[in-house]
Amino acid sequence: MYLPPHDPHVDDPMRFKPLFRIHLMERKCATVECMYGHKGPHNGHIQIVKKDEFSTKCNQTDHHRMSGGRQEEFRTWLREEWGRTLEDIFHEHMQELILMKFIYTSQYDNCLTYRRIYLPPSSPDDLIKPGLFKGTYGSHGLEIVMLSFHGKKAKGTKITGDPNIPAGQQTVEIDLAHPLQLPDIENLRDFSELSRIVLEVQEQVRREEQEQEHRQEEEDCSQQAASQPAAKPLGGEGAEGEETAAGAEGTTQDKAPASQPFVLPMGVISRNEDYPRTCRICFYGTGLIAGHGFTSPERTPGVFVLFDDDRFGFIWLELKSFSLYSRIKVSFQNAEAPSREAFDEMLKNIQSLAT
Repeated sequence: MYLPPHDPHVDDPMRFKPLFRIHLMERKCATVECMYGHKGPHNGHIQIVKKDEFSTKCNQTDHHRMSGGRQEEFRTWLREEWGRTLEDIFHEHMQELILMKFIYTSQYDNCLTYRRIYLPPSSPDDLIKPGLFKGTYGSHGLEIVMLSFHGKKAKGTKITGDPNIPAGQQTVEIDLAHPLQLPDIENLRDFSELSRIVLEVQEQVRREEQEQEHRQEEEDCSQQAASQPAAKPLGGEGAEGEETAAGAEGTTQDKAPASQPFVLPMGVISRNEDYPRTCRICFYGTGLIAGHGFTSPERTPGVFVLFDDDRFGFIWLELKSFSLYSRIKVSFQNAEAPSREAFDEMLKNIQSLAT
């Protein structure tokens, strides 16, 4: 198991923890040992479920238990997973979330299912190289996100989840067609100024989506008319104008300075204050928030901040919170990356499994 570093140190390396091992014997026999717990290897079982999926089961779960009961297990888990003790955590809400995560994870320590992760395909046109990133998620600690590019969109999909947003959900979505021009460094400290800029772009995106739906309806009506070449839909000139505008945005992006000063607005909470103080470019985006148990999920506006090839951030406007992401540089032995179409289809399957 590859575990993220202790919160909030996103730039630290991943931590490694063995979960099971297989001894190949003579006559094509094999024994499986579960490595979970603190009492040494013990009897387990492994089963191939289907392509790219298998499961393991522990046959001696008493090896997972501790003499001090659940309280000792929780304190040990907290020390290993979070690098701290219960006495270090003063915030009551954070204590509640951590305890909830412990209960969730300890329920499945005897039977685990593994599915292969296909890394997203890359293209020379991508903003940065896609891949896996460690990100800060407030009181939930560090989580793993997969960044992928899909035309004018970029998506951050959770590989590990929490009691609010499970694995497989799109935690952030970036609109690459709408770069944001941040105010100067002094005005950037004013949260209301940043909020005004983001909400204006959100309204612009909403209008463009409505216009696109309207044009699509007109095109459908034209195609259902007599079998003559489809008439140019109303608003065609507007469409051309939008293409020109998009091109202008692309030009603006090309002419953007290599870096610009960056600072978080006053009142925005960050688990890691050691974020870069310069950035390359920012885009409008949305972040997924929900209640416990993934109740009442909704996409809320935010700002995607690209710092460099290996780090980016996201300002959650509604939560007044900032997440910092750092690339995972472990050399995983992954299956060959599929095509973008196949990857998009697998991404949908992962999300359906998670829900």
